[in-house]
Amino acid sequence: VNCIVDTKQWYQRRVRGLKNGTEQQTSALQKGFYEVVPRHLLSAFDEKELELIVCGLGHVDVEDWRANTRLKGCNSDSNIVKWFWQVVEEMDNEKRARLLQFVTGSSRVPISGFSGLRGSSTVNSGPRPFTIHLVNSMSSGSLPKAMTCFNRLDLPEYESFTVMRNKIITAIEETMGFNVE
Repeated sequence: VNCIVDTKQWYQRRVRGLKNGTEQQTSALQKGFYEVVPRHLLSAFDEKELELIVCGLGHVDVEDWRANTRLKGCNSDSNIVKWFWQVVEEMDNEKRARLLQFVTGSSRVPISGFSGLRGSSTVNSGPRPFTIHLVNSMSSGSLPKAMTCFNRLDLPEYESFTVMRNKIITAIEETMGFNVE
């Protein structure tokens, strides 16, 4: 019994120490947040609604994605486009989110869906649809390239669905963004 009381007291001291140790940082974060978003505007939302507004949707709706995708250098009948959607449909939601992160810089869909994708360029941060761009000058052995400021995925003309799937999976699983050597 004495061991349980000692453990409980030790735990309570630790929790108090954690609270006291982060209070200043939490207060500063909260103050800065309220400078950007006034407190009275937040009172209309519960925590789930606020998360949705700030972070966007967690589920990737493939039909919405397809309906709001622009094609450049190819058309909907191109093998590259057909194969791309086949790859996306085979993926689970976590892999789709990683592909989305690779191309757009965010793993979440805007609350308004794919029609709400915006560019991250300081020159034009307005609407920027997800774009599949067939680049004939790229080697067919190249990995896909992403232009996150423009929500654009550059793809070479891959020789088969399997090659394309493997290249996309490698790109989203093995690459690290903004790596400068």
